[in-house]
Amino acid sequence: MPAIARLVQADEDTVRQVIHRFNELGMASLDPRWAGGRPRQISLDDQQFIVATANTRPESLGRPFTRWSVRKLADYLCAQATRPIEIGRERLRQILHRHRITFQRTKTWKESNDAHRDVKLARIEYVSSRFPLRVFAFDEFGPLVIRPQTGAGWAPAAHPKRLPANYHKLHGVRQFHGCYSVGDDQLWGVVHRRKSAANTLAALKSIRKARPDGAPIYVILDNLSAHKGTKIRTWAARNKVELCFTPTYASWANPIEAQFGPLRTFVIVGSNHPNHVALTRHLHRYLRWRNANARHPDVLAAQRRERARIRSERQRRWGQPAARAA
Repeated sequence: MPAIARLVQADEDTVRQVIHRFNELGMASLDPRWAGGRPRQISLDDQQFIVATANTRPESLGRPFTRWSVRKLADYLCAQATRPIEIGRERLRQILHRHRITFQRTKTWKESNDAHRDVKLARIEYVSSRFPLRVFAFDEFGPLVIRPQTGAGWAPAAHPKRLPANYHKLHGVRQFHGCYSVGDDQLWGVVHRRKSAANTLAALKSIRKARPDGAPIYVILDNLSAHKGTKIRTWAARNKVELCFTPTYASWANPIEAQFGPLRTFVIVGSNHPNHVALTRHLHRYLRWRNANARHPDVLAAQRRERARIRSERQRRWGQPAARAA
């Protein structure tokens, strides 16, 4: 016995217990039956109840706050008269994490209440799919202000780039009047002091010049009053320009909106322009680079076909939300 204990580097009592167990059970003694540990105090049903409670607004459960914290949720579960669940904050956090319940920002949604919503969306979809090389989009981007703009970018760890503070705004604001060609992915525009019908008409004329063959073109734009005056409508009818207005509260239907995001990210964010002249130069320098690196028309056409195929498989019309908010 002592020799075996020294060989396996174990206590003699442990070796003795193993030998006795082998004599009683034979080879089955080599498969130890480990104990299950402490009995589970939180059942699977309890976990489902915890998840359901976490997904319920506290106000509907009689609590005077709009969201749960881990501490408040644990206190509420423990105080239930019909089904009290005593649980620690760390264990509660683990259960929520396992069921993919995470702490997120609340988002808002807005659906168009335009009485002609479906008609407008159907027209935009029709011209975009049938005549992409003759479809353009127009909108204003702004306001452009002269002040240091915070943002994010690559920098050494714990040494972010810094910009000076701004105390006075003496340069006023400007508006970028942008025009976007859907068929060949070209973006251009002019910076003006304000939105106006005259500036809108000038932008529409620049779009008409982009297709000087006299064939009809289609311009997608929103319902701003400066976009739909009598003078603009008269000029559009005379020059074979169809104005395709987006529904109210449906700016996403305008293709140019997707182009303003990169414009803000790569021109405005992290900048510190001294005046509007410098900002405008930077803006147009970016536009020249962007248009020189535009996507090929064949790629754009393939993307449109793929999106149409996916919508057809899902039996969902363009502009129809995937699911309504609860």
